[in-house]
Amino acid sequence: MNVINRLATSLNRRDEVPNKELAIEIMRTNDKRAVKEIVENLGHKDQNIRSDCIKVLYEIGEREPGLIAEYYREFGKLLDSANNRLIWGAMTALDSIAANEPKGVHSLLEKILNAADSGSVITRDHVVGILIKLGTLKRYQDECVPLLIEQLLSCPANQFPMYAEMSLAIVHDGNKEALQKVMTRRLDGLEKESQKKRIAKVLKRLTKKSG
Repeated sequence: MNVINRLATSLNRRDEVPNKELAIEIMRTNDKRAVKEIVENLGHKDQNIRSDCIKVLYEIGEREPGLIAEYYREFGKLLDSANNRLIWGAMTALDSIAANEPKGVHSLLEKILNAADSGSVITRDHVVGILIKLGTLKRYQDECVPLLIEQLLSCPANQFPMYAEMSLAIVHDGNKEALQKVMTRRLDGLEKESQKKRIAKVLKRLTKKSG
């Protein structure tokens, strides 16, 4: 399979359908050589080819993360890019493989957090996803839960309810009180009634949750 010729840019297409179709075919055939070729072209001289490649890779990662998990270092390198599309695409890929390759993703944590501070909303969404996936693992809890709480305290109000709901995945008796304090602290600052209702539901679940 010549994957580069199958990318949207190579086909003079401005939509993402060819990239999604390519990702699905690679997954269906478990084509590891094709994955390797796409990864190698993350450094292609054509910016559009690079963007198509990261799109194919995170589409694969969302469905079959094991196919791309070994390339966490390559995704980490993209976090230094000046291209925001590549940054949030790489963060999407890292989020998709965090449960499969926690040690590797954890090794990139400093870069990941730096990208959260300067990146897009999509980038931050996936940073929170990564912290939660790592935070479910006992060996990373002590480090990642406080980092997640920092994100909960500093994130925009529009994102806060979603992050609060996501954080329920890492709740245990040792951190429940800290998470409750964050929810209560930010609740009064929310302007939309819909946001307040979502946080109220999270708080209600926190009072019942233990383990």
